[in-house]
Amino acid sequence: MTNRRWIAACAALMVTGAAAQTPSPRQIADRLRANDLKADVSFLASDALQGRGTPSPGLDIAAEFIAAEFRRAGLEPAGDDGYFQTAPYENVTANLDGLELTLEAGGKIIRAEKAAMALQEAAALEVSHRAALMAADAAALNALTPDEVRGKVLFLDGPAFAQMRRTPAAVAKLQPALVVLLRTSSAPMGGARLREVTAAAPAVPILVVWDPAVRSVLKPGPLEATVSAKIPAPAAVPVKLRNVIGVLRGSDAGLKDTYAIITAHYDHLGVRGTGEGDHIYNGANDDASGTASVIEIANTLASLDARPKRSIAFVALFGEELGLVGSRYYVQHPVFPLARTVADINLEQMGRTDDNTGPRVGLVNVTGYDFTTLTGEFRKAGEEFGIRVVKDEQNSDPYYARSDNQAFADAGVPSHTLSVGYIFPDYHRPGDEWEKIDYDNMAKVDRTVALGIFRVADSAAAPQWNAANPKTERYVKARESTGGSR
Repeated sequence: MTNRRWIAACAALMVTGAAAQTPSPRQIADRLRANDLKADVSFLASDALQGRGTPSPGLDIAAEFIAAEFRRAGLEPAGDDGYFQTAPYENVTANLDGLELTLEAGGKIIRAEKAAMALQEAAALEVSHRAALMAADAAALNALTPDEVRGKVLFLDGPAFAQMRRTPAAVAKLQPALVVLLRTSSAPMGGARLREVTAAAPAVPILVVWDPAVRSVLKPGPLEATVSAKIPAPAAVPVKLRNVIGVLRGSDAGLKDTYAIITAHYDHLGVRGTGEGDHIYNGANDDASGTASVIEIANTLASLDARPKRSIAFVALFGEELGLVGSRYYVQHPVFPLARTVADINLEQMGRTDDNTGPRVGLVNVTGYDFTTLTGEFRKAGEEFGIRVVKDEQNSDPYYARSDNQAFADAGVPSHTLSVGYIFPDYHRPGDEWEKIDYDNMAKVDRTVALGIFRVADSAAAPQWNAANPKTERYVKARESTGGSR
């Protein structure tokens, strides 16, 4: 055999050997075990972690546990502090001392009762005898222009109130001095609000008022009244929050610097309420189950001799329950370039099979089922483990925006959330405890995810958005704007 033929034969054997290293379903099943998942969930959802509120000591303990598990698996640390991507935030608490709102109309002076006011967006303000106007519905609000509103006090009622909550940035562009949201009943604001330290303070304070005396002098349109208001500066206390990130490095020289990501949020709702009874929101299914799945999939894939062509990043996110805070922070400060991130598979509610619609055994749902080419790969992986990868016609698309996949999608990364169910008994209640999870079913679903993400990362072709689906148009444009990998 000539040297040239010998080299070609060796190369062919190497290719054949590499193909043979693709993990078998049995290799994954032997490593990804129900009892390991139970151990992880039972710790993360224990009373000792006090519901993992954002921020809280319990959340910090959970982060340390996840980092230790990534270290055990042998993942590369990928944060600015080992496995941690630190996120500087502050807890902003409204100062209600000295809060005032006064209306002068028809020779009357009406001072809103302090007990009938709350601050939704706190920012220092002091204005006197400002002109005011009121929008009572969404159409009236949408018809307003900056010239009509600039520097005035804008009252919003009913449907206009709801519209403002959906599009606060659009209202801010009208440049009012103050926005007052009118309610007919009390509106508890829930205490401190998180704000990224580097983010600009809100330009427009938002005051919520349910004082009937104030409402009595208001009517839609420009008001024959002037408004004076005083809002003290809020108190801000720095807090450090952390995403936890580890990487299984890919094997292909040309593709190892591209990334498939698996995410789950490790926070929940903390401790709420007082008095007798259980006030710890343990969040076993939501989302200790997703976090445990990320941990055990990482342990499984890292224990294999084979490595996919692309790298796989495992990311546990803080603050999902506060509005995708951790995932939004990540995509604004990406550890891996978004253009080189080919997919995000987010895991939510992986354990409970007692869905409100009935038993959910042997299947996993995909939000935005028809949005990308990823679904097909996971559907094929599910066939190896007796798991059906399904589209819930009622919930698949509406739930797409309700978990951390949405932040990645907005950045153009093909993404989905996988879950066993959507709404289960004890959802966002103290009864979401670790004993209620079906760990055998959860293990089969996680094996599906492990094999599916390996195959995605091992493919030379990157996942794509389904451009034929009109619901993906903005995600396709976002992907194009990043010059995303193909």
